[in-house]
Amino acid sequence: QVQVVESGGGLVQAGASLRLSCAASGRTFSSYALGWFRQAPGREREFVAGINWSGSATDYADSVKGRFTISRDNAKNTMYLQMNSLKPEDTAVYYCGATAMRSDRVLARGYNYAYWGQGTQVTVSS
Repeated sequence: QVQVVESGGGLVQAGASLRLSCAASGRTFSSYALGWFRQAPGREREFVAGINWSGSATDYADSVKGRFTISRDNAKNTMYLQMNSLKPEDTAVYYCGATAMRSDRVLARGYNYAYWGQGTQVTVSS
């Protein structure tokens, strides 16, 4: 069983930055495809960013392109989401998804991911 734990959320003002972390267990972390999703109150969970197993491919939702950067450190079994120029509309609970699927492409659908963390709250005030 893979355990996934997010951290790094908080309350910030518009224009600020945050870095989220996602730590995942498992000896084969380096082969996991990983993704960040978010869910705002009253809205469905949406894709934010994803990275393939090797780190050679990334993808972003249009709403965060140019502001967010996803990365992974396989030596630490950790994925990151650097969020810059935060906006009030970025307010949501952010979830990390992981799958043992060794995919060369970025997985942007929630159903692709077998393991999820409990989420971390990001609140951006105007």
